[in-house]
Amino acid sequence: MPTVFSKIVAGEIPCYKIAETDEFLAFLDVSPLAEGHTLVIPKKEIDYIFNVEDNVLSGLTLFSKKVAKAIEKAIPCKRIGVAVIGLEVPHAHIHLIPINNVSDIDFSRKKLVFSKEQMIETAEKIRANY
Repeated sequence: MPTVFSKIVAGEIPCYKIAETDEFLAFLDVSPLAEGHTLVIPKKEIDYIFNVEDNVLSGLTLFSKKVAKAIEKAIPCKRIGVAVIGLEVPHAHIHLIPINNVSDIDFSRKKLVFSKEQMIETAEKIRANY
């Protein structure tokens, strides 16, 4: 059964796209911990990140690095935190989260809510730096 991420890749569900290649896609998390919280996925549906083929995993990491640098330029923060949880959606993905403190990457915290307009503006700011 296709995941929500596979449906985003297929264009069946809209997203706030940051960057895309033939193999990877980066888009804003709709339940973010911070402004600019971005998800990076391989387009190929693979449940667990450590089941991703080595060459795809290295490509995903390098793609994530480029996206993280764009987020860092667009959103004021000390660092871009990286998290791989792997339980929320059965499709390998990396969270890139602007952080200023360790507690900023606590997934048990209440998620933020931004308007559609704010999400579009954030995505545009990040894309402009990609």
